[in-house]
Formats: sequence, C-alpha cells, structure tokens
Amino acid sequence: MNVNEIGEFIGALLILTGGLMSVVSVFGLIRLPDVYTRSHAATKSSTLAVLLTLSGAFIYFLFSEHFVSVRLLLGIVFVFLTAPVSGHLLVRAAYRSKVELAEISADDELESYLNKKD
Repeated sequence: MNVNEIGEFIGALLILTGGLMSVVSVFGLIRLPDVYTRSHAATKSSTLAVLLTLSGAFIYFLFSEHFVSVRLLLGIVFVFLTAPVSGHLLVRAAYRSKVELAEISADDELESYLNKKD
C-alpha cells in the first residue's frame, strides 16, 4: 500500500463519517422537542458533517489526482464561518418572536437579561 492509496482511504473514510453525521443530524431534528434544541442539532452536527465531507473530498482529490482544490478550501472556510452564525441568528429571532420553550426546559436564563427594568 503506497501513500496515495492511504490518502484516498482517509478521504473516503472522512466522507463516510460526514454521511453518518448527517444521519445523526436528522435524528436530532426529528426527536428534539422545540425549535431551540432542533436548531442546535441542525447547526452543530450538520456543520460537522459538511466539514468532514468537504475535507474528505479535498484529501481524496489531493492524493488521487494531485490536485489542490481552492473551491473546496473556500467551501470549508465558508461553512465553518457562516453555519454557526446563521444558527445563532435563527434561534435569536425565534426567542425574540416569543416562540415557546419545551415543557421539559427547566429555566429561561435569558429572560432576566432581556426584560430588565432600568
């Protein structure tokens, strides 16, 4: 086994791991009770899934074709920077629109800060 085959195997393993993380993300979206926890599951696990898949594709093309894809690198950076920020902004908009928490939520710690009387 040479270095190129090992690199291709690592790339394929990262792509497979990214696919499995996508499945975990879907289970989180189905099973979790409210918008806040669903958004957390969607943002964290799907971001990791996309990053693993793009990294695997980058490594695979690097070792099989000896090709450095700037588009894949830019995609990795773009997803890494924008997905958590967009998830945060969606949850913030839901909270400010007064979307109810799940019944199993213990405490709303943000309420005391937002509804503070000066």
